[in-house]
Amino acid sequence: MRGEVAVGIGVVALAAAAGALVWLRRRLMVVTVFGLSMQPTLRAGERLLARRGTGATGDIVVVRNPKGDPPLLVKRLAAGPGEQLPAVLGGGVVPGGKVAVLGDNPRHSLDSRHFGLLPVTDVVGVALRRLGGGALPPAVHDDVLPESG
Repeated sequence: MRGEVAVGIGVVALAAAAGALVWLRRRLMVVTVFGLSMQPTLRAGERLLARRGTGATGDIVVVRNPKGDPPLLVKRLAAGPGEQLPAVLGGGVVPGGKVAVLGDNPRHSLDSRHFGLLPVTDVVGVALRRLGGGALPPAVHDDVLPESG
């Protein structure tokens, strides 16, 4: 009888662990930074833990690449719906359902300056931290984000 109880507990524990794994995979993702577009904030090869969903202006986000390859890009959310566009994107207000993204290294970044505004639904995650340690720093360039106030 005790053996059956132990097996039953083991099956329940295994099912709980599997359920937790599925839950985590739906909420979190791991992405690898490619290229120079986020230097000096992030370096090529760094891995990030990201929460699925959209972010706020100034967050480092993972977006679908409208050019297709690579399928995902890591960028800074420069402006969301109803917010002011940075001067480097011509100013104005971001229309509903759209976002602007920029790399922290403008000379080496494929971003909204090249492909325009993205649908909000193309933001697939918000970077939480570097894997292997280290918090994510804020924007490093004044020209990346619009002035507040």
